[in-house]
Amino acid sequence: MNYLYSHILKPVFFKLDPEFVHERVTKLGVFLGRWKLTRAIIRALFRYSHPALEQELSGLHFKNPVGLSAGFDYNIQLPLIIESVGFGFMSGGTVTFSSYEGNPKPRLARLPKSRSLLVNKGFKNLGLERVLEQVDFPEDKDFHLGISIGATNSPFVCDPEGQVEDILKSFHFLMGHPKGKRFSYYELNISCPNVAGSGVLADPEILNRLLQGIREIIGNRVLFVKFQAEIELGEARELVAIMVRHSVDAIIVANLVKKRDNPAFDREEMKLVNERGWKGNFSGKPVEKFSNDLISNIYREFGDQIKIIGVGGVFSAEDAYEKIKRGASLVQLITGMIFEGPQLIGSINKGLVKLLKADGYEHISEAVGVYHREEEDISKNQKVH
Repeated sequence: MNYLYSHILKPVFFKLDPEFVHERVTKLGVFLGRWKLTRAIIRALFRYSHPALEQELSGLHFKNPVGLSAGFDYNIQLPLIIESVGFGFMSGGTVTFSSYEGNPKPRLARLPKSRSLLVNKGFKNLGLERVLEQVDFPEDKDFHLGISIGATNSPFVCDPEGQVEDILKSFHFLMGHPKGKRFSYYELNISCPNVAGSGVLADPEILNRLLQGIREIIGNRVLFVKFQAEIELGEARELVAIMVRHSVDAIIVANLVKKRDNPAFDREEMKLVNERGWKGNFSGKPVEKFSNDLISNIYREFGDQIKIIGVGGVFSAEDAYEKIKRGASLVQLITGMIFEGPQLIGSINKGLVKLLKADGYEHISEAVGVYHREEEDISKNQKVH
């Protein structure tokens, strides 16, 4: 499967408009997910399972730690095939209360040398009511489907009051809808840089009020928050403390990066992006260092109070394992799958088992945050001597 994707499918896909490819792949995924036989064939080809990868987090049993990030299946059409491919969980959306047709094109571009995507969809989706009408939930109880919720991308909903009101309307609607209550977890996206009013929800006072309102609506249901990548440590610490206060179950670290002088970019590629005047922000490898540093810093201070889901630059088992050893219990990806193919998910899970065994661990939980436990051991030894 790796040869088929890397030598035949990917060269064809990468010659075509990326949004065109995404739309066609989505339609294919909906078709393949419709039938038990095709789902069974996909599972046989792609899925990898091992007890060392299974975890219990926030009362949910995860059969493996690899999830699909919000931003790929923005109308939640693909859960059946995503589960079959071998993901342990997925965030659908981001979905907003009102529909949005997307920012002006081009809103998606590939940067192959930088192993990144330029993204400027701006919460393109059909709106919450229509999304819920069409969503299908997998039969596998150990595959967890979550819904990512953001504020409608509109000039009329870009101030703090407007965004808070719009998001709370979405959560009220979810709790009043039979399908809305079936999601395994709910994800609040406070960090998309491609929407009107970007950054408003990262204000501590606003976030505190918003999380209080969400908790009043959803009670003790599982709640994740998606975090920005480019943030000062002091600001991050203040926001995470607010999340802990409101019993947020996990923080997703991190969203797209904005800065175009990031050393992870190929200079010629970025020069071309700038010359063409493409708007948007970036996924993949340019996010990796920001994500990994944040995971480490958040785990050091809050690791016993909130779980971490690592996102950004996951292209291999080694990439995922790095995030896990820094403190992530789960990881998510999109860009790695687009560059490496759908077989990547099984490859990561299989590779993680080998990496765990090589380090002498019997279970993935033993590796979570191990870097920092090693730091503590070194510090204790230094004090003794």
